[in-house]
Amino acid sequence: MKPVGEKRQYITGIDGLRTLAVLGVIIYHLLPNVLQGGYLGVPLFLLISGYFVTYQFSRRLDDQQHIDIWHFYRKRFRRLYPVLVAMLFLTTAYITLFAHELLHNIRMIVTTNLLWVYNWWEIRHGQSYFDQFGGASPFTHLWTLGVEAQFYLLWPLIITLLFMILRKKKTVRRVILLLTIASAVEMAILYDPANVNRVYYGTDTRAFSLLLGSWLGLAWPLNRLNAHPAKSLQHGLNAIGILMTLITVVGFFTLNGQAALTYHGGMFFYSLVGTILIGTILHPGSRMNAWFSNPIFHWVGQRSYGIYVYQYPVMVFYERLVKVGLHPVLNSIIEVAIILLISELSYRFWERPLADWHWSELFTSKRTWQQWTRLGASVVVLAIAGFGMAQPDHAPQKTAVQQRIEKSHKKASKHNQAIASGKKVQTDTAANVKQYALTSSEARAAQKLKITAIGDSVMADAADSIQKLMPQAYVDAQVGRQGSAAPAVIKQLAKQGHLNQIVVLNLGTNGSMSQQTIDDIVQAVGPKRQIYWLTAHVPTKPWQQTVNDEIKAAGKKYSNVHVVDWYSVSENHSDWFGKDNVHMGEQGNINYARLIAKSILADQKGNQK
Repeated sequence: MKPVGEKRQYITGIDGLRTLAVLGVIIYHLLPNVLQGGYLGVPLFLLISGYFVTYQFSRRLDDQQHIDIWHFYRKRFRRLYPVLVAMLFLTTAYITLFAHELLHNIRMIVTTNLLWVYNWWEIRHGQSYFDQFGGASPFTHLWTLGVEAQFYLLWPLIITLLFMILRKKKTVRRVILLLTIASAVEMAILYDPANVNRVYYGTDTRAFSLLLGSWLGLAWPLNRLNAHPAKSLQHGLNAIGILMTLITVVGFFTLNGQAALTYHGGMFFYSLVGTILIGTILHPGSRMNAWFSNPIFHWVGQRSYGIYVYQYPVMVFYERLVKVGLHPVLNSIIEVAIILLISELSYRFWERPLADWHWSELFTSKRTWQQWTRLGASVVVLAIAGFGMAQPDHAPQKTAVQQRIEKSHKKASKHNQAIASGKKVQTDTAANVKQYALTSSEARAAQKLKITAIGDSVMADAADSIQKLMPQAYVDAQVGRQGSAAPAVIKQLAKQGHLNQIVVLNLGTNGSMSQQTIDDIVQAVGPKRQIYWLTAHVPTKPWQQTVNDEIKAAGKKYSNVHVVDWYSVSENHSDWFGKDNVHMGEQGNINYARLIAKSILADQKGNQK
């Protein structure tokens, strides 16, 4: 760190904090079952931005220096645009060549990103940040850049106006603190468990992280910190810094992004923890800066923006080609290596050269062969991306699996209505004997089974087969359903009188579940009902083994939880599945329903003995 008196100070420990943040985000995306709170890396980035922008402006205001806002804008957006533009057009070119179905809305995605309003577009049109399964978009994570860019555009004007009106820094700090609290309260009020997009992507509901950093920029100005504090203060800063680091890491492992607590103060709490952590790193009397500084952290920190921007396209496209669930850790290492390689190439051959490029020389300066090569490659990428963007924007045609799920869902809804109205529902026992490979007694017993089946798209896909074999079954299945949504669904079914004594669960296709979620599900069902929980078959996702271990652990923990091992039964039957190797074809659905019925009937027979 440079001496405090120098004009420009580079705090190397901030690179370490950026490294921690970007690692949290990447590991969350690669292995959400391992680091379910890794998305908390984003508030750390926002805190850092809030601090340095506000500190720089307040320092100039303190010294009564002229503030050149246009210079600030040029500097910031010259840093942001090159990587974003490269990623947008490279990704669009790849989609044009190899993933045509992702061209839907591509013009709006590119345009809203270039205008820095993508986060607001995504609130209405984008997928949930926590939808980890089907149709993942390589652009979802760019919502963060919209929030930051809007802050860079508006905050210099706001902070200048606040100083002009209020004059005293202490008063400005108090106003910023009030705005911070208002943002966190708004997140809690607007939180909707059915759709978190509004509070997760909204600039206003995420502003508290930026504002906390801004508050710190006024309350903890770098040029006013004592480089030689008393030993007791040094030790205190070190202890607090270590504690805040540990709390942050614990949050990375524990704070589920779909839990209500996250939006009712959890995310704000961890932003507050991050604020204190930044304060200890910045203080020259603390050892935290040294502990967060090393060549690796510096390398990652310098490239953290590019790493963040390129990570999602690499993951989405890699996981379209490779069954990562079979070797999740190995594939995660490969994906990280690809992300780092692309980020390094971008940093060295795109970001750094453009940082020193004078656009006035575009048509006058002589170019080296490297510059001509870059220019030629850029033209090719732009041409391919432009061709893709020029295509008529049609929603991708529904796959055979999607069509079958919709058809099955409609049939299940009608069947459920018949059950709810008290109508007698029956199917052809003789046909079931043949189709489901059951004995006559098993088929007749299955006709009498009263079960409630709750699940995600896999259950929705198989609903028709389940209700043909077990016509008394009430099926509540929804595409994209996460395990965390299940307790509320179970309670609602119980309230409506549709929760039978036998409950069949298929949860885990869309991501792993916390122990708290599993406990909440079992408690919502109640100890007097029997739960038959199917293991997951999702070889294309890294959480497959984790989900299945969680289900088996629940079977050992709770006496009324019975594990139905669909994964083991179906593992060597690729012919049972569609192209995604997760949702079943007709034979898969038949065997899925058969396994459920046979498991329940076997237990009932054993109990009778």
